[in-house]
Amino acid sequence: MGKYGAEFFGTFWLVLGGCGSAVLAAAFPEVGIGLLGVALAFGLTVLTMAFAIGHISGCHLNPAVSVGLWAAGRFPANQLAPYIIAQVLGGIVAGGVLYVIASGAAGFDVSAGFASNGYGEHSPGGYSLLAALVCEIVMTMFFLIVILGATDSRAPAGFAGIPIGLALTLIHLISIPVTNTSVNPARSTGVAVYVGDWAVSQLWLFWLAPIVGAVLGAAAYRLIGGSRN
Repeated sequence: MGKYGAEFFGTFWLVLGGCGSAVLAAAFPEVGIGLLGVALAFGLTVLTMAFAIGHISGCHLNPAVSVGLWAAGRFPANQLAPYIIAQVLGGIVAGGVLYVIASGAAGFDVSAGFASNGYGEHSPGGYSLLAALVCEIVMTMFFLIVILGATDSRAPAGFAGIPIGLALTLIHLISIPVTNTSVNPARSTGVAVYVGDWAVSQLWLFWLAPIVGAVLGAAAYRLIGGSRN
């Protein structure tokens, strides 16, 4: 249960820190943190949790990462379902806490997006479904390559959280304009359920694309890194 609790609280922190920065601080009058700040916030959530719970659960915080690690032979299949359930629940509870905080300000409108992921008219930059699909697949693929490389037994020990957190920051810098950046089904679900409507109807893409990307990333790392891990 310690592993599942760690994944719950770790994913809670990721959604509260990352989505919270987007909802509460990105466009705050005159001193908003903007796209760069939101990207950094997501990276910092993973970096901090990697050192806090990495030794307990491996700090997946993401159903796609768990699936990718399984596909790479690094994670047992019988733990996939409980990990994913813990991650999604952590994301949804964090979304609820964020909703309570954000709704305390006059003029709050959850239908404006609430940091949800989207494509087409709900993409920040108006990007198409195909563009969003390709972006999420490729970003998640490279995220898994970084994760697998940083945690490889041949890599320097004790530093994995740094490149992984920086990789997530870079991914957000690239793809926030396209989809608001998911690469994580739990992160997407955690806020979409409070928006409902279009956010839920488009949620399928932000489950499908990251999982496909994660499996491709695992295959790519097996190709370049060999069977040792």
